[in-house]
Amino acid sequence: MSDEVQADIHSAPPACVLVIDDEPQIRKFLGISLRAQGYRVDTADAGAAGLAALATQSADLVILDLGLPDRDGVEVLRELRQWSRVPVIVLTVRAAEAEKVAALDAGANDYVTKPFGVQELMARVRALLRAHTGAADAPQVFDDGHLRVDLARRDVRLDGVPIMLARKEYSLLSLLVRHAGRVVTQPQLLRELWSPAHQHDTHYLRILVGKLRGKLGDDAAAPRWIATEAGVGLRFIGRCDEA
Repeated sequence: MSDEVQADIHSAPPACVLVIDDEPQIRKFLGISLRAQGYRVDTADAGAAGLAALATQSADLVILDLGLPDRDGVEVLRELRQWSRVPVIVLTVRAAEAEKVAALDAGANDYVTKPFGVQELMARVRALLRAHTGAADAPQVFDDGHLRVDLARRDVRLDGVPIMLARKEYSLLSLLVRHAGRVVTQPQLLRELWSPAHQHDTHYLRILVGKLRGKLGDDAAAPRWIATEAGVGLRFIGRCDEA
């Protein structure tokens, strides 16, 4: 276990991850992997049981399968989002773009397809827990030592130099920063930056992202801040604790 993970464990009670999946081998494998990282783990084999566990025992993060025996995982997610803001990673065999968009629009924070790499999944768990911890009172500033975005002052600087952004460029950047670590879907971006009537005009977004990346010096092929989830949306991947 890394020094960073051990430091987190010693400085605060271990986070609890609730795994909702009907496959016993997946529940067992995730339980072993998560506990090895220092997390507490609860499991449920159906949607109703998962919702009951979350309501009665709480959790810091949920890993949710979509193919549950009693109800579809997207329905579970929609019901969960009526009363909880807990981070949710969808873990499923469903790889179709429409499935991803539906789950993300229903409130999922991330989407991982099976088969999956356990190290990547653990990294996504850590990223979501970092983003969610203290989110309610988090300062309205992103600063990793290179890029600084002050949402309250509408000020963007790169290595200390002010960056002049057009209104929609700034709106896109601030939207992504406010949802750091989460995938923001193309329909949501188009809806918020333009209007519901433009939810299918993806070329608008493609042009805007290109302009914003150009001003930030961000490479689409090796993104530092703005990553593209192909066919789904965008994710702000910058970390506040970078050197």
